[in-house]
Amino acid sequence: MVAEIRRMDEKGSGQAVIWRDTEHGNQKKLRLTIPQTLLGEKVRVTVDKPERRRRKALVEEILEANPERTAPPCPHFEKCGGCVWQHWDYQGQLKHKTAHVREAIEAQGFNPELVLDTIGMEDPWHYRNKMEFTFSPDGSLGLHEQGNFRKIISLETCLIAGKEMVEAALEVAKWVKDHELTGYNKNLHEGLLRHLMVRQSFATGEIMLALFATEGPEGHLQNAADDLVNRITEKFPQVKSLMWLENTDWADRTQSEKSHTLAGRDFIYDEMDGYRFRLWFDTFFQTNPTQAQKLVDLAVEMGKPVKTEKMIDLFCGVGTFSLPFANRVGKLAGIEIVETSIESAKRNAKDNGIDNTYFLAKDARKGIDEVLETFGTPELLLLDPPRSGAGGKVMRRIGRSQPERIVYVSCNPDTFATDIKELEPFGYTLEKVQPVDLFPHTFHVECVALLVKKSQ
Repeated sequence: MVAEIRRMDEKGSGQAVIWRDTEHGNQKKLRLTIPQTLLGEKVRVTVDKPERRRRKALVEEILEANPERTAPPCPHFEKCGGCVWQHWDYQGQLKHKTAHVREAIEAQGFNPELVLDTIGMEDPWHYRNKMEFTFSPDGSLGLHEQGNFRKIISLETCLIAGKEMVEAALEVAKWVKDHELTGYNKNLHEGLLRHLMVRQSFATGEIMLALFATEGPEGHLQNAADDLVNRITEKFPQVKSLMWLENTDWADRTQSEKSHTLAGRDFIYDEMDGYRFRLWFDTFFQTNPTQAQKLVDLAVEMGKPVKTEKMIDLFCGVGTFSLPFANRVGKLAGIEIVETSIESAKRNAKDNGIDNTYFLAKDARKGIDEVLETFGTPELLLLDPPRSGAGGKVMRRIGRSQPERIVYVSCNPDTFATDIKELEPFGYTLEKVQPVDLFPHTFHVECVALLVKKSQ
């Protein structure tokens, strides 16, 4: 079958519609999802089970290529699910991300011309400061196959992770093979090693290695654990935290029931915008520090904080935005439902000598009510919700609280657009939207937007 790619889906694959003849002599529409294709391309595909209306198809031959198609540099690209757009010229990726944000807000009735061109990276490689690798049952270390979370692609390199992170991960992979350790089998729920988390501060150079296993490092594993410590400390002096974390839960997540610090501390130091942060294995922190700094700069530029003003930072996490703003406003209240993040935010504020902050571990909507009672209506409100967005109830609560200016930091243009639509009845206008590319070679795009009360 020949298909023409008409759009890209939310996972970065091309989509096409073709018509097929049925045994009754009529035609039926077949919707195809075709990975590793680009807009406008004509491709020959094979479709298994064509009687179904929606199918995934694999490319046999590219008949007409998009002029922005390029050769992917990573040897794992065709199979690995880590990044899906290495075959797309970087400038083409940026143009598509801008178009995506414009389409999302236009669908909600906003002017798409308010969206500026996406800010990209000078060097869109080796930008990630955190990676989570997975062990296959035979002990091989790698990343999930595209669209298949049961199969692991063995790691030889990773072009989006920091180079030292990859070198450290490969050393752990060699250690596993040398000691003939098993990986976790998700089907049988047996085996030892589940994941390896690697995170590095590009500012301080410090690295954390966190090994997730179904049992602790004592007993029959003590010799192997000691050897791991010797290898890592000898070859990677920048590793300041080597952790062994026990996880016996059936859920396939990097979580811990019991932690063992094999070497160094149980956290590493990172910096952003001149502020120091402590990062534990489960701390959420922006994974592209170069572009995250641009998010902070844009938020400050749009928010125009003033020393006499009050501010709320909603979904504040560990204080990534709170600390830079706290030094520019009179009082700042941070709200976050994850208690460990709030404890980290308090500690980070103390570490940086900031004493005008109030951090509250509470659901966003209830947290706003409590903060408003504590210090009144803020002039400035910033929110940085998860991909699912803040939701209508939270957005309407923000609207009723009537801050003069709202800065919305989003990692999902579609939920962002539906969220800000909720603010219109409360007298807010959208001033501008600046997309920022934090994840080159993937379909994700972040944006920073400013909304202002009409009376302002």
